[in-house]
Amino acid sequence: MSWYPVPPVVATHVHTVMPQTLHRHDVTEWSRANKGGAAVDSFIEGPCFDLQGNLYLVDIPHGRIMRISSQLEWSVAAEYDGEPNGLAWHPDGRVLIADYKNGILALDPASGTVSPVISRRNSERFKGPNDLIVASDGDIYFTDQGQTGLHDPTGRVYRLRPDGRLDCLITNAPSPNGLVLSPDEKVLFVAMTRDNSVWRLPLLADGSTSKVGRFAQFYGVSGPDGLAIDRDGNLFVAHASLGAVFVLNPHGEGIAKIESCAGRTITNVTFGGPRHSTVFITDSSSGSVLSAEWKAPGVGG
Repeated sequence: MSWYPVPPVVATHVHTVMPQTLHRHDVTEWSRANKGGAAVDSFIEGPCFDLQGNLYLVDIPHGRIMRISSQLEWSVAAEYDGEPNGLAWHPDGRVLIADYKNGILALDPASGTVSPVISRRNSERFKGPNDLIVASDGDIYFTDQGQTGLHDPTGRVYRLRPDGRLDCLITNAPSPNGLVLSPDEKVLFVAMTRDNSVWRLPLLADGSTSKVGRFAQFYGVSGPDGLAIDRDGNLFVAHASLGAVFVLNPHGEGIAKIESCAGRTITNVTFGGPRHSTVFITDSSSGSVLSAEWKAPGVGG
C-alpha cells in the first residue's frame, strides 16, 4: 500500500566518466572482501568540490584520490596505501579523508601528501571509517562502519572536536555510512546501509544525543549510502542498489526521485555548480559522475 503519491522523477545526465587510461585491473584486498575476489577497475565515491570548481573523488580499491577539473580533465591527486571512502573539505584548506584502513587522514592538495589526523581511539583501531563531514565550528563527524550490519549492530558515529576531544555519539549502528547535518546543525542524519534506513540524531546543547529515531526506511539488496541536504532541509539519499537518489522533505516524505541514467550503484551525492543547486552523483558501477538540476541550493558539499 502506498501512503503518499508517487514522487516526480528527476532525470540525470552523464557529467563525466573516468577515462580508460586511469582504470586498474588488479585484485585488491578490498575487491576480495567486497567483490568476490574479482578485479575491479575502480569504485568511485566521496564527491566534493574545492573553491576553484575542481571535483575530488575517492577510488577505494586502489587507494587513490581523483581530481576532475572544471574542464572535466581527470588526474590522480594522491595515491597511497589505503582505502579512502569519504572526503570533506576542512576550513584550513585540507581535504579530510575517511579511510577504512587508516582512520581519518588529511590530504594537502598542493603537494599530494597524505598525513594522519586520528588513527586510533584509546590505542584501539577503528572498525573502518566510511564517511565524514565538517561542521561550521570545525567539529568533524565521521562514521566507523567496518563490517557491521544487522548481524552485528556495533558501528559507531564519532565527533572529533578541534581541540582533539573525541566523542562517541552512537555505538549500536548497523553499518553507519553517509552523514549530513541539518541546515541549523541541530540534527545529524546518518545512513544505516544494512538497516536500509536513515537515522535522525538530535544534537543536544551539551554535545550528546538523545531520542535517536529512524527517519526513513528503504528496501533492496543494499541500502542508503551518501547523504546531502539543501537549504530548505530536504534530505538527498543516495541508494546503493536502487539506482536513484531519493529526496525527502523535513518530515521524511518523498518529494522526488532522481533516477540514474547509468548504473544502479548510486553511492554519493553532493551539490555544486554556479548556484550550488546542481546535484552531482557518483555511480560506482560505471565510474560515472551524473548530474541533475535542483530547485534550491545545497548546504555544504
